[in-house]
Amino acid sequence: MRRFTGAMTRTSTLSNPFALWTDLALQTSSMMMASAQVIQHRTLRMMNASTPPSPRDTAEFTLMGQEKLAAATEVLQGVTTRAMTHDVQAGMKIMKDMTAVQADLFSLASARTVAQAMARNEKLGRSLKRAGLTAATLSDHTATMALRALKPIRSRAMANAKRLGKLK
Repeated sequence: MRRFTGAMTRTSTLSNPFALWTDLALQTSSMMMASAQVIQHRTLRMMNASTPPSPRDTAEFTLMGQEKLAAATEVLQGVTTRAMTHDVQAGMKIMKDMTAVQADLFSLASARTVAQAMARNEKLGRSLKRAGLTAATLSDHTATMALRALKPIRSRAMANAKRLGKLK
């Protein structure tokens, strides 16, 4: 089981290969709805702002830029850190699994007896299973990374929609 950080219960891709991707879609949708509300509110606020803007409007307009910069920085740091560690390890694991499958395929193709072919076919099956698990894990990690990258942006959009919805 994976740690829960979103709207759905997280499970490994082996038991439900769509759980993380569905969670990502739901979180992206809720972020987009909140963003639309915030954009509408702030656009109307900018249109109705006096010249020069009031201190309250100035604070809100300044906050817009600061929030975007802070969220982008968080995303960049998180994705870069993850890519520098996990992605290198995952790439090496994928290459190892692909090499093993290829070697086992050649080994099976060169079998001289039925017994040898059966044993090599069994070994190929194990290699294919490992490669399949690696692919499922890669999908899991990709969705998790996307969810982590979305989190700072989504949290600000949701908080702003809630905060600005109370203001009139």
